[in-house]
Amino acid sequence: MSAPIAFPDGVAVVRAYLHEQLVARGEDVPVGTRVPSPRPPRFVRLERVGGTRLDLVTDRPRIDVHCWGDSDESATDLAIVARSLLFAMPGWRGAVAYNVTDVGGPNTLPDPDSEQPRVVFAVEVSLRGKALAP
Repeated sequence: MSAPIAFPDGVAVVRAYLHEQLVARGEDVPVGTRVPSPRPPRFVRLERVGGTRLDLVTDRPRIDVHCWGDSDESATDLAIVARSLLFAMPGWRGAVAYNVTDVGGPNTLPDPDSEQPRVVFAVEVSLRGKALAP
């Protein structure tokens, strides 16, 4: 019998990475799993919407990335930067993420409640698990 394998929280890994990288680029925007209150002019919301365990030690969560801006251009610019940064994620700080795949390119999707401009895209992130401690 093989040891049980535990996988990291994919959204938490992506959130930590993306926020750190955006701040390093001078884009100090909130990155989280909920719409902030009060709602800032620009922010990123992450949501795991599926994905599968690929093999014994690999989880591959699908994560939707929602980028809001105070204009269509601002939301698009934030999505372009966030998407570019995510493709550079493998190897970050020895992270458990070793591959990022595009599964849904950027789409304009204005927020239906606020009508605030929003651009969304989806990625799958391959995450390495570890043996569950006894």
